[in-house]
Amino acid sequence: MRLRDPAPVVPDGGPTRLGDLDVDAHLRDPARKQAFVTPMFDRIAPRYDAFTRLFSFGMDAAWKREAVAAARRDGHPVTAVLDLACGTGDLAVALARQWPAAQVEALDASPRMIDAARTRLARQAADAAPRVTPMVGDMMQLPQATASVDVVTASYGVRNVPDAAGAVREMARVLRTGGVLVTLDFYRPTGALWRALFLGYLQVAGNLVGWLWHRDPVVYGYIARSIDHFMSDEAFSALLEQEGFRVQSVRRYLLGGVARHVAVRR
Repeated sequence: MRLRDPAPVVPDGGPTRLGDLDVDAHLRDPARKQAFVTPMFDRIAPRYDAFTRLFSFGMDAAWKREAVAAARRDGHPVTAVLDLACGTGDLAVALARQWPAAQVEALDASPRMIDAARTRLARQAADAAPRVTPMVGDMMQLPQATASVDVVTASYGVRNVPDAAGAVREMARVLRTGGVLVTLDFYRPTGALWRALFLGYLQVAGNLVGWLWHRDPVVYGYIARSIDHFMSDEAFSALLEQEGFRVQSVRRYLLGGVARHVAVRR
């Protein structure tokens, strides 16, 4: 079945399986992409942390620790931090602990991810909870005021928005001049052989876990397809420069299949 109506598909209504939809059509069409992505993350929210650990062989935790460290602004006070595509709130908590005087807003498009973030704060982060504010929101239309944030982070988020340039533009808008942006994401490897191997592994492993855990292969098999529709880390660096940032560093993992960018708002 192919979905013709671009309205959002909710996990407890509409199609029984997200795999019944034409996934590639949704990824190609900015007007329909979010209608697939948000319900997918709502569905996987309860097992999201377990999946990221399994899928990355535990490397995701180290990548995120390095991303938090890379966000430091030595000699510059940090009072306002925005964590985009915050998921279950692990990075937001780490950011709050890094800057004890900062208020951290943690934004995600998935209401169930935000529910999971609130649960994490209530159970695991008593020291950080008062300074972390989880919120449902759209990376394409951020609620934060212009030039109001010192640090913006985004983990695995830009790849999932309808328009990457528009999302980067919004990040630039809310950052103060000299503010830091740190992103961590999957990218489309430039080498054809490694790209085929990398995406092949993600497709097979994602489909398998999706079937075993949700009886719906596409909920994790989506990752490989979304990467194939995305850009290389070099192209993302160019996009950052185009939208008002100066790229300070790029750290590549898995031969460019994953990369961390650190950029400063010009």
